[in-house]
Amino acid sequence: MSTTDGLSPARLTRIRDTLRRHVDAGRLPGLVAAISRRGVEHVEAIGTLGFDRSAPMQPDTIFRLASVTKPITAVAAMILIEECKLRLDDPVDRFLPELANRKVLRTIDSELDDTVPAKRPITARDLLTFRSGYGEVGFLSPTCPLQRALIEARLPLSTLTFPGTADDFMECLGRLPLANQPGERWLYHMSAEILGVLIARASGVSLSKFMRERIFEPLGMKDTGFTVPQKQLDRVATCYRTDPSSGEISVFAELGPDLLARPCTFESGGGDQMVSTVDDLLAFGRMLLNRGACGKERLLSRLSVELMATDQLTAEQKAASPFFENFWDSRGWGMGVSMVTRRDDVSAVPGRFGWDGAFSTSLYVDLHEDLVGVLMAQCLPGALRMPPVVLDFWTSAYQAIDD
Repeated sequence: MSTTDGLSPARLTRIRDTLRRHVDAGRLPGLVAAISRRGVEHVEAIGTLGFDRSAPMQPDTIFRLASVTKPITAVAAMILIEECKLRLDDPVDRFLPELANRKVLRTIDSELDDTVPAKRPITARDLLTFRSGYGEVGFLSPTCPLQRALIEARLPLSTLTFPGTADDFMECLGRLPLANQPGERWLYHMSAEILGVLIARASGVSLSKFMRERIFEPLGMKDTGFTVPQKQLDRVATCYRTDPSSGEISVFAELGPDLLARPCTFESGGGDQMVSTVDDLLAFGRMLLNRGACGKERLLSRLSVELMATDQLTAEQKAASPFFENFWDSRGWGMGVSMVTRRDDVSAVPGRFGWDGAFSTSLYVDLHEDLVGVLMAQCLPGALRMPPVVLDFWTSAYQAIDD
């Protein structure tokens, strides 16, 4: 256990005590959590890799990131924007011709052929800020024709993994209208998937190759990617899901570790299959904390990191964008990350930015408090709200600050 000025040794023990309660109560078989402040790390590995496994959690345990992938995808896009291979406000049609000449539903409940022309093309800015017009329309109207069509095409989050290639994915999207005009409303998830395809096409290499060469290798993120070598599968934590009605926790059979050993057909920018470790994510978070720098290398400029961490949504756009209950009261959205906008909790430091994943993963960076925090667990909650273990981790991390 490591300490440094600004972290209370006595209060650091509370992190382990708090998180262990979730494991002892049977809500999770185990987890790994870490905070890094002023160059020193505090890591807690608690429990086992699965309810039926004796192997203990370790700092190098491999977890499915789910939507914690989104900030990584955003960094990849910002690298291309800094190199002027993409521009924030240029139409993406050049690389994504499937999205040219979009039609927009007249209303969210309209039939798929009841459309009007898009007022302008979709841009990279729209994708990074989730205002492309594509997304989880179930938050708006769960039974509308567009939502039914998305489900039939196996495009929403509920499908977990799109079954085809990136070209298949874009072809499916290209057949469907937008839910709203580009730039009008924030809609979760789908823009990150499209952004992943855009990165691959604009760079001329696969998304995994670009991320590996431009992000993972420079940062030493040796266990992050879309596949896991067969000999390393025993390091993968078992993934679980919670029944919404009964609260019963069971193995997420569709996400068995063997799936990760196969070649990834669709490399998801939104988080369908990317895996990582606490050690790797700490390295990524420290890069953002250092405003894009990593040792003698610089992945992004300071100004790009500051842009990513700046709320890009207007009050009107938030009002038109349903999500978690009361989400927008204290949150904003920048370039592929969310940020705190109001101090209303112990850990709610305005400007803290990052994102959370569906399986109880979480990564945030706090430039003001010089802090990076990572939580890795593998259980899908039974309700559409932040899992208690995530909330308790962040409260515990911030109460340990002692200056």
